[in-house]
Amino acid sequence: MDTFKIDDVAKESGLTKRTIRYYEEIGVLFPPERSEGGMRLYTRKHIERLSQIVNARDVLGFSLMEIQDFVAIREKLDEQKQVYWKTEAAEEKLSQLLEMKVMVDKQMEMVDQKLSKMAEFRKEIAYMQKRINDGITKMST
Repeated sequence: MDTFKIDDVAKESGLTKRTIRYYEEIGVLFPPERSEGGMRLYTRKHIERLSQIVNARDVLGFSLMEIQDFVAIREKLDEQKQVYWKTEAAEEKLSQLLEMKVMVDKQMEMVDQKLSKMAEFRKEIAYMQKRINDGITKMST
């Protein structure tokens, strides 16, 4: 498995080394293995997780607390998928799928809440925009 130094991870993720270490410290990013000299050795999975964190933060506008919840659900989902693929009994597979559904539903609810807030905010701005445009039209005639 390829490993990466924190400089490489920072460059690829667009985050600072300090931010990456902070995400590890608060548990948003799982800790990497360390070399004999104590240097952090990141994997592709760390980089993918950081990408998810950045998207949750930048695209969805999640707070750190929300990111922690979102990422925790993602980790549980990954674990459930592994169990699912190793399970052969149909009843157990169904049970795994039902557990995964609850988790995905929770993530969808989190995203929907953000979208709802954004739609409300957009509606307010559209209303102000319309009033301004109406005022400009009225003053121009």
